[in-house]
Amino acid sequence: MARKTAAVPPEPVDEKIVDVDVASEMETSFLEYAYSVIYARALPDARDGLKPVQRRILYMMSEMGLRPDRAHVKSSRVVGEVMGKLHPHGDAAIYDALVRLAQDFSLRLPLVDGHGNFGSLDDGPAAPRYTEARLAPPSMAMTAGLDEDVVDYEPNYDNKLTQPSVLPSAIPNLLVNGASGIAVGMATNMAPHNLVEVVAAAQHLLANPEATLEDVMRFVPGPDLPSGGKIVGLEGVRDAYRTGRGSFRTRATARVENITPRRKGIVVTELPYTVGPEKVVEKIADGVKSKKIQGVANVQDLTDREHGLRLVVEVKTGFDPDAVLEQLYRATPLEESFGINNVALVEGRPRTLGLLDLLRVWVDHRIAVVRRRSAFRLGKRKERLHLVEGLLLAIVDIDEVIQVIRSSDDAPAARERLQSVFDLSEPQANYILDLQLRRLTKFSRIELEKEKSDLEREIAELEEILGSQEVLHRVVSEEMGEVARTYGTPRRTVLLDSAGGTATSSASVSPAGRGRRAAPISLEIADSPTRVLLSATGLLARTTGEQADAEVERSGRRHAHDALRGDAPATTRGHVGLLTTAGRLHKVSVLDLPALPPTDGAPSLSGGIPVSELLALPAGEEVLAVVSLAPDAPTLALGTAQGVVKRVAAGDAPANKDEWDVVALKDGDRVVGAAAAGDEDELVFVSSDASLLHFAASAVRPQGRAAGGMAGIKLAPGARVVFFGVARAATRDLHTVVTVAGSTGQLPGVAGGSVKVTPYELYPGKGRATGGVRSHRFLKGEDELVLAWVGQGPARAVGSGGQPVELPADDNRRDGSGTPVAAPVAAVG
Repeated sequence: MARKTAAVPPEPVDEKIVDVDVASEMETSFLEYAYSVIYARALPDARDGLKPVQRRILYMMSEMGLRPDRAHVKSSRVVGEVMGKLHPHGDAAIYDALVRLAQDFSLRLPLVDGHGNFGSLDDGPAAPRYTEARLAPPSMAMTAGLDEDVVDYEPNYDNKLTQPSVLPSAIPNLLVNGASGIAVGMATNMAPHNLVEVVAAAQHLLANPEATLEDVMRFVPGPDLPSGGKIVGLEGVRDAYRTGRGSFRTRATARVENITPRRKGIVVTELPYTVGPEKVVEKIADGVKSKKIQGVANVQDLTDREHGLRLVVEVKTGFDPDAVLEQLYRATPLEESFGINNVALVEGRPRTLGLLDLLRVWVDHRIAVVRRRSAFRLGKRKERLHLVEGLLLAIVDIDEVIQVIRSSDDAPAARERLQSVFDLSEPQANYILDLQLRRLTKFSRIELEKEKSDLEREIAELEEILGSQEVLHRVVSEEMGEVARTYGTPRRTVLLDSAGGTATSSASVSPAGRGRRAAPISLEIADSPTRVLLSATGLLARTTGEQADAEVERSGRRHAHDALRGDAPATTRGHVGLLTTAGRLHKVSVLDLPALPPTDGAPSLSGGIPVSELLALPAGEEVLAVVSLAPDAPTLALGTAQGVVKRVAAGDAPANKDEWDVVALKDGDRVVGAAAAGDEDELVFVSSDASLLHFAASAVRPQGRAAGGMAGIKLAPGARVVFFGVARAATRDLHTVVTVAGSTGQLPGVAGGSVKVTPYELYPGKGRATGGVRSHRFLKGEDELVLAWVGQGPARAVGSGGQPVELPADDNRRDGSGTPVAAPVAAVG
């Protein structure tokens, strides 16, 4: 039987109870929690535009070698590495941040290349074990230079590793991709923008530190949302750019189509930012059920991967589709409000920033990064030069070096003797002791001497960068331009000063309790004269019958927020042709174009619709001109980049075809301009080497559609045609020549360049297929014309967003130099 033992009492514990004031404890704890949320979770840094978890994801993926040219890896592996080494929070939060970085509908420039189901606007992503990820190409610009001491590092959560406090961020990520987050007592909600426009504004600010908000908005006219769509009303955008807070309305891209031979429908191809198609369909169904929405027969979501977003809303017979669309804008998420609240961390403190402040923070960050990188590279190259100089000394007296080493007792002794005999430093002596015998050849000495020369040149360049603020700023600006050229994409969102909608009629409603019915509305529209207008930024519209005749004389005058590229006479129920750079003519119905409201002056083209809503053109193909298809219309004259000219009867359209070729182009050639031309008119070419040629249109005989044209202008080697147009006989004395010079390879619409405006009458005519006369003398740094225009003045220039750009006064020197302009010119009309 086991013997029982007495229980030993526990050692007395010296307990101490501290009385704490509950209010004081709650205040301290809440402040610590608020500080953690604001600075370590919810708000982005204004320099790289990243929250801590996003920065840690990109840095860890870079350390893992998940570059764009490597294979994808499991998202779970990335989440595990980030959580285990840098981010002491749950895996769900890390994966959510990783998913958003990969969604092209959330970010204007995705930073993670996701493989698998990363979700949609209506559904969440798959679990991390089912998806894969790697860095997207833009992330390489975000992390480039981390190994060159360009940013400060800080300890991770357990002080065992270090992580960058901010990324080098060669991309203005905060403005380009926006941000959203809710902290304690504050929140942030920033809209995405176009990379090319933001970089152009940053370059302008770098060159002109005293630039105003109006100057910068010439480059950044408004947000550019990943989903495209339209921004209606820009006052809220201007308020946000000025104060950091404002709001604007985003509207879906929709058009009226014949979905059946007897029924019209509304086709939605782009939705407002963060709005999914399922949400829209649900809201329309609820509105129809509650009878808040009238005239809708059915809604179908035909979205697929091949054709993209496509919502089809069938309109009941007897309802005006335009009126139904306006009703949908009011009652569904087809029109949403976006509130801007630009709150970000600047030097560790939350601040509300306007556009100028956001640009300055990023520009200053890039200046600091380039300066630190240059200093790091300078130190490394000086160290290498020091070793190369010592090695060259050793190779010259290699026999004596070997004798000194062989006669030494050990390595330390050999090192000391080498230092004393050849006057070397300790690093040089160690480098010589580690020298391999194969480096003692004659060829190796030549390589060392070349390396020394290269190092001295690079050291001089780096010292120049560090010694001159002007050179430093030039390097920063060039790197910004390279980023824009590499990762920039065209604008997706159309900016409208106002709603710009067509006049609509509302359906009548019977008294409550007796049911609702659509009053019969006449869809017959009078076939009255009209003119179809094409703007410089690709918007199409038609004038009303009252405006048609007056618009012929006003076509050269100003249009709000845009410039007129071309126009053609038509009737309301007729058709016009849209000529593209591929030499194809597309027939479109005039009724599909919005009618501009009558005005006392020239109508505003901001109410037009983009060409992309009417035509699905291949990448790189764009519409150049609008053409009358009337049988009695003048012949269509067109010119190509390789100097070919052709006249063809545009009204001779093939039966039962909506598109057809009007010229047979050679490989690599493209149409650069087209317009109607009678025999009494003149045809005008302007080439990239600043040659201008004009000759009588009668010198070009009309040809059939299958013909390839004839020689129009003789081009110098390497030159191309940048403009082709027609000088009307009736208004030739009022014509103006505008030329914009730049450098080869510059991104269109980024650099301001030099501009010259000259009367057309100063240029003498020459025969067809000759070289023309010089029209522009280049300034230093310029080597070609990037843009030219000839037409009835006064000329009007616009930027990429349609914003006006002021042109210099007329210059009566035919071959004089241009005047530099601060804002980039995207088009002239």
